[in-house]
Amino acid sequence: MKITRGLADHKHAAHPVLTIGNFDGQHRGHLALLQTVVETATSKGGTPMVLTFDPHPITILKPGTELLLLTAPDEKLARFQSAGIEEVLFLEFNQAFAELTPDEFVLRILKDGIGVRDLFVGEHFAFGKGRAGRTADLIRLGARWGFQVHPVAAMRVDGEVVSSSRIRTLVQAGDVGGAARCLGRLYALTGPVVQGERRGQTLGWPTANLRLPRGRVIPADGVYATTVVWNARHFDSVTYLGTRPTFGPGERLLEVYLLDEHVSLYGEDIRVQFVERLRGDLTFARPEELAAHIHQDVDRARETLKAVSQSLTDA
Repeated sequence: MKITRGLADHKHAAHPVLTIGNFDGQHRGHLALLQTVVETATSKGGTPMVLTFDPHPITILKPGTELLLLTAPDEKLARFQSAGIEEVLFLEFNQAFAELTPDEFVLRILKDGIGVRDLFVGEHFAFGKGRAGRTADLIRLGARWGFQVHPVAAMRVDGEVVSSSRIRTLVQAGDVGGAARCLGRLYALTGPVVQGERRGQTLGWPTANLRLPRGRVIPADGVYATTVVWNARHFDSVTYLGTRPTFGPGERLLEVYLLDEHVSLYGEDIRVQFVERLRGDLTFARPEELAAHIHQDVDRARETLKAVSQSLTDA
């Protein structure tokens, strides 16, 4: 897959079939759209392409807004490639770009810059200064400049439109099951295992500890049934996310206990996939009470993972 940064380095491809967006999360709606782009390009002997932006437009349009992402940049690119996209074109989103009118955006970027022939966008796509351009404007301008616009209806899951913002809300509320139904896979966080305070070992439940990645959407504090991916192996696990209030204030971490394996993971990169939230965070009067409750959490995690084992989707 070709990655191009800026129109100056972009060479017109054969019959560009394009879609536009940030594609955070690469959810089921995104994947259906990408599949349509690839299938259309294949049928027309064209090039399936994605136009996206760096930095994220919200950093320019709403300075100071905390940007939390569902997908790390390298994961997003890997998923584009897996979907069959042949070129990802990054354009710098700056104030000058934000000032382009809808007509200017279509003429300068889509027609002259890319030479698009088929364009697929969501039915509520907005573009140009102040997001003034709408799909109807894009269809009109496409007809003027020689390309066809294909509006794509939004996908619905559980009766609601699938969107990145909806998935962020679900994850932050701890509804990782609902997020997985929208994503088409389990929501996951990846990072290196770091040295902890070894309290889990003392309590009889040794854990692998991860610091939370910056800039990512983090699930609500609590205990989760999870699976861990390491070196292409999968492990059933139970994961605590929080500050361990039983022991006083502390750093917010992920503490992962492998249910049926004893593997040294210190310093290794692991991927923690969230299956279901088992409970919220609790404060216990004594460490012994916490240890007893962890035993219950482990039993519940086993039951949950066994019940959903047939439907788990590898992230």
